[in-house]
Amino acid sequence: MDIELLGPFRVTQSGTPVVPTAVKPRKVLALLALHPDRVLSVSALIEELWGGNPPRSVQTTLQTYILQIRNLINAALATGPGEMLPGGAKSVLVTESGGYLLDTQGGMVDALECERLAGAGHRALETGDNAGASSRLRRALDLWRGPALVDVQVGPLLEAEVTRLEESRMSILTQRIEADLRLGRHHEILGELAGLAAQHPLNERLQSQLMLALYRAGRRGGALEVYHRLRGALGRELGLDPSPTLQELQRAMLTSDPVLECETALPSHAPHGPGAGSLQALRAG
Repeated sequence: MDIELLGPFRVTQSGTPVVPTAVKPRKVLALLALHPDRVLSVSALIEELWGGNPPRSVQTTLQTYILQIRNLINAALATGPGEMLPGGAKSVLVTESGGYLLDTQGGMVDALECERLAGAGHRALETGDNAGASSRLRRALDLWRGPALVDVQVGPLLEAEVTRLEESRMSILTQRIEADLRLGRHHEILGELAGLAAQHPLNERLQSQLMLALYRAGRRGGALEVYHRLRGALGRELGLDPSPTLQELQRAMLTSDPVLECETALPSHAPHGPGAGSLQALRAG
């Protein structure tokens, strides 16, 4: 069984799609697919489907949804290559004590593959293998085909999972940009960065990366304009000033501090910018 969560929802068994079209069975399969090869409790499924107001027939209704999914899996097993599994669909969507388990039988789950590549990319970045980091992080991002579970009507649990996946995607993206900046690719990524910064006007890390790319491309005025635009947006929306780190980055640009040409001017571990004290540390080094 192969599962794709990073975009339109797809699940295939023996190469045949098995995602229900009806809203609630689709949600059941999506929640199970987000926890592959692990038991998901009945209570979690009920919370996702009905929140705090389940129907009196909740157990029977949930079992009906499970049966609908199993029927799709059985049909796929019957038409797919190879022999029918001994337990049929019940050996794929397994009933366990207190819940259900979706057995992928070693199939591909795009979210898990993305996580694996992102972890490898992060470790490469930490060890200074910037080219390896950029390559692995790009491969992780290439698995995304659109917003996570874009065609699934989400309840409270699925909404939290979608938020987690999207935040992970943004983290991978900023790390990949960091690797490219370290590789001197500021000219190549300027257009991408400008678009991302426009989409996320309050994201200090993206804004700081755009500032650095512009500065290294010889556009100090543009870099400083990004800072002023960010300061205005933070003030209007949140009543805040840019972080001390961003203020320090601006001062370094005003004085043409040579530390800004160093490949590690924006460490990848910084959550919202170049990292508190990073410029001082570089000067001390």
